Amino acid sequence: MPLAFCIFHKEQNHMVKRILQYFRRETVLSAALVCALLSFLLTPPSVIHLQGIDTTTLLMLFSLMTIVAGFRRMGALDAVSRKLTRRVTTLRGLSAVMVALCFALSMLVTNDVALLTLVPLTLLLFRAGGQKSTIWTVVLETVAANLGSMVTPIGNPQNLYLYTSGRLTALDFLTLLAPYAAVALALLLALCLLLPKERVAVDTSARAPLARKMLTLYGALSALALLAIAKVLPAWALAAAVFLGTLALDRGTIRQVDYTLLATFVCFFVFVASVKACVPVRAWLEAMMARSPMAVALLTSQVISNVPACLLLSPFTQDAKALALGVDLGGLGTLIASLASLISFRLYGAGEGAQKGRYFAVFTGVNVLFLAVMLGLAAMRN
Repeated sequence: MPLAFCIFHKEQNHMVKRILQYFRRETVLSAALVCALLSFLLTPPSVIHLQGIDTTTLLMLFSLMTIVAGFRRMGALDAVSRKLTRRVTTLRGLSAVMVALCFALSMLVTNDVALLTLVPLTLLLFRAGGQKSTIWTVVLETVAANLGSMVTPIGNPQNLYLYTSGRLTALDFLTLLAPYAAVALALLLALCLLLPKERVAVDTSARAPLARKMLTLYGALSALALLAIAKVLPAWALAAAVFLGTLALDRGTIRQVDYTLLATFVCFFVFVASVKACVPVRAWLEAMMARSPMAVALLTSQVISNVPACLLLSPFTQDAKALALGVDLGGLGTLIASLASLISFRLYGAGEGAQKGRYFAVFTGVNVLFLAVMLGLAAMRN
């Protein structure tokens, strides 16, 4: 009996350690969970918290993440990336191609997935180029993903939320944010010119052919996703098709979905429901957002990240365009201003010979530059 108790106690301690390690690693989810729990002090748990959870956004996010995870798992995104970089022979040219690819890809598969796909490939391709070139390129890729993704409703989670909740249309995102994206792309490519013309060997070795069955599956699901984005197909129908299709033909993909992001959304939906039900807090947030919704959104993003900032502030302003501009540009600045920036930092930091201090310094400098340029453009447009 004592031996059995010791074994149980040891396993229990091991489980607690794993849970604590998980929440230390997922800082944004941890913050969201704390906010949700503390919000019950403002408003006791009730049906309003369940009603505050936007299931349409969650279902769309799950579906899109699953489809992209499927393409990534079978190597389709990697194959496209390698084909596009095959004829590049210099560090400068390779950096420009990777940054432009990240910019374009983020519009279609979200900023997070673009970086998860391209940063590991960058680390591989730039092994012989040294840490300076690697850091410079990864930082520019991160900025490219954050600013390229803001042009489409599916480019990042905050845009998807504003789109599925009916606050903005696809045309709204394009007309509002395309000018900022165009200036950003020009500046990104100009900064790539700071790298040397040193020749670099690109890996062109053959890869295993893509499975036709998987291409057919995710091609069909992508077509359904386009119908759901156009609001022809309900989000629940898309989610059902995605779940059943992958469960039957590619079960491993289900495990690769970013459920942490979904849980973060749920926690902030609960938090926002509590805040909305608390009259004094709601009145204060409405007053702040009435003065300058863009500035409040941008500054809030620097502290709690732009996705949570969007979920928190959305109910307290009618100016959805100013909110979108604030949270999308708010992905620039601090390392935690965007979940995508944290992803890049983790991927780079896990590599051999990583110089995290230098990375942080370069990241901060480049982000301050782009934030200043974007805010200058915003001032000119107003």
